[in-house]
Amino acid sequence: MATKANGLINGMVNGVSNPLWNSAKTVTKHDFHQVAPTAYPTEGTGNENFSNTYWLGGTVAVPVFIVFILGLPFSAVFFIGLITAVPVFAACNIIHAIVGAPKRPQTNLPGKKVEDYLEIKDAALKQFSGKNKIPIVHFFENYFDEKIDIKGDMLDLLEARYDWAKFTWTVEQAKFFFTQWIPETLWHSRKQDEDQVRDHYDRGDDFYEAFLGPMMIYTSGVMTSPNKRETLEELQQTKLNLVCEKINLKPNDRHLDIGCGWGTLSCHSAKQGANVTAVTLGKNQAGYVRQRAENSGVGEKVNVLCMDYRDIPKGERFDKITCLEMAEHVGIIRFQTFLLQVREMLADDGLFFMQIAGLRRAWQYEDFMWGLFMAKYVFPGADASCPLYWVIEQMERAGFEVQSSETLGVHYSATIYRWYSNWMKNKDYIVGKYGVRWFRTWEFFLAYSTIIARQGSATVYQIVAHKNLNSFDRTQFVKAQ
Repeated sequence: MATKANGLINGMVNGVSNPLWNSAKTVTKHDFHQVAPTAYPTEGTGNENFSNTYWLGGTVAVPVFIVFILGLPFSAVFFIGLITAVPVFAACNIIHAIVGAPKRPQTNLPGKKVEDYLEIKDAALKQFSGKNKIPIVHFFENYFDEKIDIKGDMLDLLEARYDWAKFTWTVEQAKFFFTQWIPETLWHSRKQDEDQVRDHYDRGDDFYEAFLGPMMIYTSGVMTSPNKRETLEELQQTKLNLVCEKINLKPNDRHLDIGCGWGTLSCHSAKQGANVTAVTLGKNQAGYVRQRAENSGVGEKVNVLCMDYRDIPKGERFDKITCLEMAEHVGIIRFQTFLLQVREMLADDGLFFMQIAGLRRAWQYEDFMWGLFMAKYVFPGADASCPLYWVIEQMERAGFEVQSSETLGVHYSATIYRWYSNWMKNKDYIVGKYGVRWFRTWEFFLAYSTIIARQGSATVYQIVAHKNLNSFDRTQFVKAQ
């Protein structure tokens, strides 16, 4: 690991050539726009079409009907209702996803046939042709298994997805939701979190280099212009500077970076004079951060802890705490406990910066399809990606006052757009080392997420908070005019 990390970091700092980064220099059609152009903006069916009246009516009517048919006493309605409530809710969603009208008329689509977009090689899937659209989950599952090929670029294909795909529930999704997603959401044990994180992040540093590039930052960057093309590195450097500005980082600040990844922010903070404690659960990442800090000349200022966030030593108070897109993995069930832990580790006059991915409240069924894909294939256990109101409520309940909140979804789209471009340029390398399935999974993930973040289905929030104490000096946030 040390040899690998040393080579990668030297390649970044000292200009040593790296084949993954060299391939990224190839220019493609995805390297000109600041944000991926919107080809066919389409509004699908969603919460506006879901009838709470029908759902609640069914929740009451079904157990009453069962009791009547079976001749059971009326007192059994309540107990039968407990059993049938979830199936009724599921049935309502299945029906609405199929028959619900879209939020806006879908009039701008190309109107092509399924076979104009996909080459279906499995005879069992031949039914999806002409105007008989394929459920999106059937598409990506079979694409990963090489039973379907695509005609053209994945991002272009997904821009026109409403022309050839439908966003309805399938048996596979229901099975995953009830047998894996719900149990994992309700549990979040140390063993579960460790297995999921290490399976994901210890796959291989070169796997992530293939799309993250030399800075190795797996979180959203920040644009400075809506139109002028900026590189991935420029977006990430802007973000690093912005984080330090938002937390008012000063020399000798005690900075705790929870979920530090490959240590880019931790080392950047140390270069500003802070004394950093960098925490990651990934073994590969921990080794990478130590080597990166040494090569960056801040080895003595960066203390790397490879451990679960719950095991961060108690007692020390930090002036600044950052957590960039790690809190999602804490899970809904443990989110409040996590925030209380952060509050106890934060100095009374300290600042807490959290960048966290979230979902929109005014959902469409497509959002669920993407979310379940992400939970199964990309970020298992990251169920604390929620609407902003939920995150804010949790923080306030834990004793924080939110000083500022920004929604940066379109910035995330621009970032992932560049990851997608890098990934496609490194196709031969990834297929050769990791296989077609891994390449195709991340190809779909990055292309689809570029669109999902751009259209607001998912987003990312930057939140700055502090302890809600009477004695806290709030004048520090007043900008001189």
